[in-house]
Amino acid sequence: MERLIKRFLEYVSVETTSSFESKTFPSTNTQLELAKILRAEMESIGLKEVVLDDYGYVMGTLPSNIESDVPVIGFIAHMDTSPDMSGKDIKPSIIDYQGGKIPINEEKNIFIDPDLYPEMCNYVGERLIVTDGTTLLGADDKAGVAEIITAMEYLISNPEIKHGKIRIAFTPDEEVGKGTEHFDVEKFGADYAYTVDGGALGELQYETFNAASVEVVVKGLNIHPGSAKGRMKNSLLIACEFNGMLPSNEVPAVTEQREGFFHLGSIKGSVEETVLKYIIRDHSKEKFEKKKKLVVEIAAFLNSKYGEDTIAFNMKDSYCNMKEKIEEEMIVVEIAKRAMESLSIEPRIEPVRGGTDGARLSFMGLPTPNIFTGGHNFHGRYEYIPTSSMDKAVKVIVKIAELFSREENWRSRKSTL
Repeated sequence: MERLIKRFLEYVSVETTSSFESKTFPSTNTQLELAKILRAEMESIGLKEVVLDDYGYVMGTLPSNIESDVPVIGFIAHMDTSPDMSGKDIKPSIIDYQGGKIPINEEKNIFIDPDLYPEMCNYVGERLIVTDGTTLLGADDKAGVAEIITAMEYLISNPEIKHGKIRIAFTPDEEVGKGTEHFDVEKFGADYAYTVDGGALGELQYETFNAASVEVVVKGLNIHPGSAKGRMKNSLLIACEFNGMLPSNEVPAVTEQREGFFHLGSIKGSVEETVLKYIIRDHSKEKFEKKKKLVVEIAAFLNSKYGEDTIAFNMKDSYCNMKEKIEEEMIVVEIAKRAMESLSIEPRIEPVRGGTDGARLSFMGLPTPNIFTGGHNFHGRYEYIPTSSMDKAVKVIVKIAELFSREENWRSRKSTL
């Protein structure tokens, strides 16, 4: 386990924050720094066909050590961290958690409080990796990167564990919705894959939101407030009116499970122009389409009220619910479930309330559910990950590879699923 933890701490020391505003791919050059480190490490542990391509994708192969014709499986994680919070100069520490609040930065009075994060109580007596409260930690998804490489190293060091051909890939820009933009599924060459990008121990996910992004631009007309009557058109107030017409009970703070939402991520403006940026999410395709239709209807109403040039918007679908594709190949879920159960890990099959590269990959012809890394509170200062959960993620990856090597575990099951 110590090698796993050392890897993870090395990876989080490299800033890889991705950017929504960038027009390049990858969106930030720092991601390439980690990509180069990973390429060198993959070669050093004995992986074959290791390639870092022009887009920043790192891929490699662990050749089969059996003669049987079994599926090629893949394991995928992303290198970038969320732009929601700084990922620069991360200062992680490992604590022996004995319960209660965790003082991650006493000088700044920053604590991880079990009253707010009751899941912490499951890890009393364990080691947790935390930040100093001034940055995120980066377990999303550098924990997945470290777990995959450690699992491959373990399989190389233990040839008695039989497995088919395994492909691994590390992707840039997942956090800004572009992780699969240049991913070559044919070149990757896997029949099934898993993103190692989930949260708490036991998570196994094959259902995601349907997702879209919306940028709303409100045009106003400024004039001196002393002579504004009948002439000023304040875009800020119209933007507030637009947002107020969206259902207040369909926002992230009051939804859970399969409940969808409108999320206002940013608002920037003046009297003359205001820009609102939203994401729309729903597991139900029908409800998702209704949400998008509501945006269109509100814009039309406000344009009729304030003038046809008042509201403009750009709405773009991001990804679809991968359940539609995974259900055609449920063997990939079944094998992961059996792997966890064989290791006395209770599988927690639940919908993803977020994005994953697996959603797009599944629609690109590569069925790709998501398995846990062990982390909690991603994208913020209170992020932490138990080292024991990371170790169990490595064992699950190894076990999945082993189970797929046994023809009776997938041929007969696939025919009955």
